Amino acid sequence: MTSAHAQVKWMSLEEALSAQKVAPRKIFIDFYAEWCGPCKIMDKTTYGHPLIAKYLNEEYYAVKFDAESREKVTYGGRAFVNPGFEPGKRRNSLHEFTRYMNVSAVPTIVFLDEHSMPITILQGAFTAQELEPYLPFMASDGYKKITTREQWENYQRKFKSSIIE
Repeated sequence: MTSAHAQVKWMSLEEALSAQKVAPRKIFIDFYAEWCGPCKIMDKTTYGHPLIAKYLNEEYYAVKFDAESREKVTYGGRAFVNPGFEPGKRRNSLHEFTRYMNVSAVPTIVFLDEHSMPITILQGAFTAQELEPYLPFMASDGYKKITTREQWENYQRKFKSSIIE
């Protein structure tokens, strides 16, 4: 498969929220920063993996959100900005939306349900193989059936990866 086929179709938060109103799907938000090395590695290897890209494109509205951006976004009827943003600064303050989603470090992934409500947060860098079990689990509402750590560990044990590294 060529790399052109292994690209996630990233959207803005507003585009995903609008698309969700027309055709409900969960939203996958990748919080990143321009200076973040692990974020760049995830872009290339995790999101660049054909299976991950295909799954994200088919089952989610995938959003890439710069955790330190200056853009104004609206979520849940509330406007969020980054009042501490300084143009030209290598590292900026965290965007209000980033903090609102309880994201304190990048890379971080946030899953939202079909009603744009947060489901869970995954902090840190993930390889394609590490991220893979979460994608069908969240998309199919598996998280609603798991109530204990033992059940989650059992799900992970039984999960058969399609990724060969």
